[in-house]
Amino acid sequence: MTGGEIALFTLQSGRSFGERVAQRLGFPLAAHEEREFEWGQHKARPLESVRGKDVYVVQSLHGDFEQTVNDKLCRLLFFLGSLRDASAASLTAVVPFLCYSRKDRKTKPRDPVTTRYVAGLFESVGVDRFVTLEVHNEAAFQNAFRCQTEHLETHGLFAEFFAKRLGQRELVVVSPDLGGLKRADRYREALARHVGRDLPSAFVEKRRSSGVVSGEALVGDVANRTVLLIDDMISGGTTLARAADACRKAGAREILAAAAHGAFVPEASRVLAEAPIDQIAVLDHIPPFALERSLLDSKLNVLDASGLVAEAIRRMHDGGSLVQLLET
Repeated sequence: MTGGEIALFTLQSGRSFGERVAQRLGFPLAAHEEREFEWGQHKARPLESVRGKDVYVVQSLHGDFEQTVNDKLCRLLFFLGSLRDASAASLTAVVPFLCYSRKDRKTKPRDPVTTRYVAGLFESVGVDRFVTLEVHNEAAFQNAFRCQTEHLETHGLFAEFFAKRLGQRELVVVSPDLGGLKRADRYREALARHVGRDLPSAFVEKRRSSGVVSGEALVGDVANRTVLLIDDMISGGTTLARAADACRKAGAREILAAAAHGAFVPEASRVLAEAPIDQIAVLDHIPPFALERSLLDSKLNVLDASGLVAEAIRRMHDGGSLVQLLET
């Protein structure tokens, strides 16, 4: 790297992915300490000097069986603050999965806009730059932060994966809701470049009220085609299951799904096992710890995102082009 001296950290809960990123970059993670105290209190601190260094901290903010999303957020904020206090020259938070990013606007009177509040928390501890993957609403993400932001799109990873497996089939790229059309279109264009021909698109109607998802009208032709459902996140799986049902009823031959964030809850095992989805692809920054082994073996493909994150860090540090990185 040609920039200043660099230090790469990750907290213990995200160490597996952080180590893969460090390996891609060709140097080890910087040392740090984490300690637990009474009643859930904690601290984390670097164990080596970061004075004058360009510091990157890689950490996804998803809940699991050991730490809630709020606990991980608090731990990351405190650690970032300690790095700023230790005189880091620059501080970049690389958060592949950004918690609370779906609540980016008011949908009911007096609703919170948590994306903006979370952005304020990161800025308050001195973060200079914030990086995330495939955020729910890119415009809302960019407008929430006042520090520099970078949004890493993941369509290239999925396009390469599916093109090798589906290149000769009749394909249609489907968004499970109207709001995801732009995202699905990016994936469609990337996949079309890989397979060397234009691909059609479609979308499924979706309505959500008080947490209940409804609507199954399909706009577009999927009959006798392989369907690729595109979303940013899978949690309970109901949105994809509903869209898959609509596509199957419309005559789809095969149904696959892709989402950057496999933030699965335990109930997703039943929902996705029963859904007419043949294969699901997600990225590896969130381990699929909540899914049953039978589903992992039969349907799930976990793609490596460490190369994308490592190359983004390399280019940010060296002054390279992220636009060229993502134009695949």
